[in-house]
Amino acid sequence: MALGGNQSSGVTEFILAGVPNLNSTKGELFSVFLLVYLLTLTGNVLIVGVVGADTRLQTPMYFFLGNLSCLEILLTSVIIPKMLSNFLSRQHTISFAACITQFYFYFFLGASEFLLLAVMSVDRYLAICHPLQYPLLMSGAVCLRVASACWVGGLLPVLGPTVAVALLPFCKQDAVVQHFFCDSGPLLRLACTNTKKLEETDFILASLVIVSSLVITAASYGRIALAVLRIPSASGRQKAFSTCTSHLMVVTLFYGSAIFLYVRPSQSGSVETNWAVTVVTTFVTPLLNPFIYALRNERVKEALKDLLRKVVEGFGGDLLLAKSFNQKIMT
Repeated sequence: MALGGNQSSGVTEFILAGVPNLNSTKGELFSVFLLVYLLTLTGNVLIVGVVGADTRLQTPMYFFLGNLSCLEILLTSVIIPKMLSNFLSRQHTISFAACITQFYFYFFLGASEFLLLAVMSVDRYLAICHPLQYPLLMSGAVCLRVASACWVGGLLPVLGPTVAVALLPFCKQDAVVQHFFCDSGPLLRLACTNTKKLEETDFILASLVIVSSLVITAASYGRIALAVLRIPSASGRQKAFSTCTSHLMVVTLFYGSAIFLYVRPSQSGSVETNWAVTVVTTFVTPLLNPFIYALRNERVKEALKDLLRKVVEGFGGDLLLAKSFNQKIMT
């Protein structure tokens, strides 16, 4: 369907322009981005592993944290591998089908992450402001349904705009995407038709997802702040706030960059500025998430230590068994 709509314009692939004005430092950039990608994968995989393996972390907050790490792994994997391969290739091409697929999954995973961040703020509000009802309100079944709703809630709204973009006529002579992946604005600028209505639709959808989730997050933390300020002891207030600071740091980074990029009527703006802000959502935030949550959380740090100790002990036990087996063979 999508390919048929573009065969008339002759576009079967796009060229990704990549990083602007930095062609002389491709080797260094490849090394930096590869390191960031590996650290991001390692950190988020550890979070998912420790949340799933440690019974102390079988709570709603850590369940949602594990989902967030899954989203970060997928989001970065949609963008970074292709970007890294282009650093090593002279032809920075991406097929039309791959470009549309990348477009869809980037916005689907991003929308799901916004919804999940809003849910995580509501979870903190219920835990702090309604501690007695919290186990019932956030039972395992409820958490599973809410997490599923976040994934599906990101999946569906993006489908329509993706099909609309796939059916646009693109000009072959201008098939250079001024970005390191198939983002909405750079793609729409390549269309050989007026895309104003589609840009307005994108703006409305982005506003609904981003702004609505931001309102929920802000309202949740506003109520948390009022409740915490009523706690008489300073240590009690500090303990209550400490459970929220990590989430607030992630929210500030993610919402700030996304609102700048997508909550605006026109998909215009400096290529360098858009690229720099996109780096925050695709590189910085996914990299910082596991460090923000793990290094600031004693329970996660203890669980990680126990997990690593078990891995080391298991590896040492395997070595002893192998040594004993070899000795028996030798004798």
